[in-house]
Amino acid sequence: MKKLIANSFMIAYLWITMILLGAFVLEVFMVYPNIFHDVPHSLNTAMDFLKVASPHTFFPPLGFVSWLTGLGALIMSWKVKPARYWILASILMMILLGIISMVFEWPRNEIMFIEGELVHSAAYLKQVAREFLMINWLRVFLNTVGAVFVFVGYLKFYHALSLSRDKK
Repeated sequence: MKKLIANSFMIAYLWITMILLGAFVLEVFMVYPNIFHDVPHSLNTAMDFLKVASPHTFFPPLGFVSWLTGLGALIMSWKVKPARYWILASILMMILLGIISMVFEWPRNEIMFIEGELVHSAAYLKQVAREFLMINWLRVFLNTVGAVFVFVGYLKFYHALSLSRDKK
């Protein structure tokens, strides 16, 4: 039963990490070109469009769930040494991704989408948008590395699980 629970946590963490990665890629290649193509005017259009739901309503809750499922996966699979450090490295990437988002991206989101042109000049908003996009590539990189790490960790976990079944 414990192996089933561990496997469930591993699959959930892998699945959520891949969803996050896919969402980041979608955002970078489909959403952000529309949001940042003509700052500050495109920011106003984006704010009108993103009134009901936005990246802020999607990424923080899912990111937090990834931390929880990652922690559960790590705890439940701790005895599988070949997988342990891959899972731990993935969780560290996802935590770093979250910290970078909170420290660097969220304040820039507030400047661009809450304060906007009422508080800041167009030149400043363009600078903030460039900073946001530059930092976002680091987030995409961390998410990609975290996804690769959890994928390798799951393969190692599953291999160890298969070997333990074969011995019985």
